[in-house]
Amino acid sequence: MTDVICREAVRADLPAVIALLADDVLGKARDFTEVDEAYERAFADISADPRNQLIVAEQGGDVVGCLQITYIPGLGRHGAERSLIESVRVRADRRGAGLGRELMTWAIDRARESGCALVQLTTDKRRADAHRFYLGLGFVASHEGMKLAL
Repeated sequence: MTDVICREAVRADLPAVIALLADDVLGKARDFTEVDEAYERAFADISADPRNQLIVAEQGGDVVGCLQITYIPGLGRHGAERSLIESVRVRADRRGAGLGRELMTWAIDRARESGCALVQLTTDKRRADAHRFYLGLGFVASHEGMKLAL
């Protein structure tokens, strides 16, 4: 897939990113809306934070995938930094063609270049296809994640 460009998102990409987040079974059940003040604020905060990046995959001029990378300093692993990847999405009509692998490989390479000791992510327990995808990339289901809604 050499025609895919992975790059940091710009404000004009925000509607496409929100559409990607809503474009799956779990996303349809969540409260995704059109671009509003909350999305604008979140995008501005991500863009202003040097430890956060919203990345889009562009193909043929269209945003067809996205993910967010957060770089986290820590004392664990002898002070090693880690990369957290979240909100990985590929547009429904582009799934299964290698785009997700290309996007994730790009993000893993950025983490390696930044000196991260590991890349971590969480994935909803109901996303069996995503689990197979991440295992195929070499991720290991080593921990049980938990969340507390506030």
